[in-house]
Amino acid sequence: MIKRFLLVFAIVFGLKGYAQLDVENASPYSYYGIGSLKFKGTVENRSMGGLSIYNDSIHVNLRNPASYASSNLRYYNNEGRPVKFAIGGTHTSTNLKTNSNENRINSTSFDYMALSLPMGRFGVGLGIMPYTTVNYKLQSLTDFNALSTRFSGKGGVNKVFLSVGYRVMDGLSIGVDANYNFGKLENSFIRYLYDDEQNIIQYQTREQNKSQLSGFGVNLGVTYQKMISTKLELQAGLTYKPKTNINSDNERIFETITISSGSGAETPINSITADLDANGLANTKLSLPSKLSFGAGIGEPRKWFAGAELTFQNYSVFKNELYEASNSAGNLSYEDAIGLSVGGFYIPEYNSFSSYLKRMVYRTGFRFENTGLNINDTSINEFGMSFGVGIPMGNFFSNANVGFEFGRRGTLDRNLIQENFINFQISLSLNDRWFEKRKYN
Repeated sequence: MIKRFLLVFAIVFGLKGYAQLDVENASPYSYYGIGSLKFKGTVENRSMGGLSIYNDSIHVNLRNPASYASSNLRYYNNEGRPVKFAIGGTHTSTNLKTNSNENRINSTSFDYMALSLPMGRFGVGLGIMPYTTVNYKLQSLTDFNALSTRFSGKGGVNKVFLSVGYRVMDGLSIGVDANYNFGKLENSFIRYLYDDEQNIIQYQTREQNKSQLSGFGVNLGVTYQKMISTKLELQAGLTYKPKTNINSDNERIFETITISSGSGAETPINSITADLDANGLANTKLSLPSKLSFGAGIGEPRKWFAGAELTFQNYSVFKNELYEASNSAGNLSYEDAIGLSVGGFYIPEYNSFSSYLKRMVYRTGFRFENTGLNINDTSINEFGMSFGVGIPMGNFFSNANVGFEFGRRGTLDRNLIQENFINFQISLSLNDRWFEKRKYN
């Protein structure tokens, strides 16, 4: 089993490292900030409306580092914890809608890969994930139904992390997550020009902005579990991510281009690199906001759980000087964000030998969040409702997880775009007891 873990980890890490972890997205709102938030928890979390306060001994909770020091396995007389490996991905179908048009886009992405190792009262986790993603193509029309502007972008921020959790006492754990953020953003902007007879002129101007991003961050966490009756257990969790600065090395290029009337391909004729040093924009810092999440819930161990979680993020401190200095930035501001997640799970009979369906985990939940974006004096909100199942594989430890989420982002007000999306998520959560000593030879 150890070889199997390491082989999967090495292959996926190698492939994603070579591809620089670029993932596909289809959100026009990824133009703003450093892209749309990509990681919102494991498939197990997201199937419960994004709820991340529940912890057990056989699943990885990547949003709270204290979870790596989870309680021992109760299935084997509380003897120990397994090594845990998790990997997940998402396929998204999005319907982009405006007051005058709509279009459907499909995308598939890698979400996360992580390994959790038990070490006595400690637990260690490490992994890699796309944190934000940028991928959009937008255009507007003139009064005579010709192209007026075109925006496009790609890239995003990825994260590698090393986490340590410590079990202070039975039921109480603390943890810290140290992460390195890296990535690149590329955005281009064209404003089309026409002659007096409304014919497009031969040469157009394209503005391109490129940023290389890098920086360190931390995330702190606490988990608490306590039996409050013979059957009911209380679980609570808290995480706090302080404000983080990311370095941004920037470049801006103005190009004269021609555009193919047939394919629309853009061909550069000549280019000029802007002197960003003169304006203090060659090297800037992006202040990522602090984030506080806390929640609690109750349930019967290995039977059911229900809980709620609140998240606060002071997104109003965020700014990107490079794009604010560009005439393509638009009417944009950032505001403090808040999110609510409510969800839970149900297991008919976790140790049933007569029915496979009774051993499956059934999850559901919903979430609502203010994303922190304010465009044209309108807050961009997001809502999602999710369902999922955990499917046992081989034994009571390893499992596959499948989730579905139906949701909406944005609005049709103020000439904005509304996204109606369906997410199909799948993950593997593999477990084994690597370092168990043999009692008999």
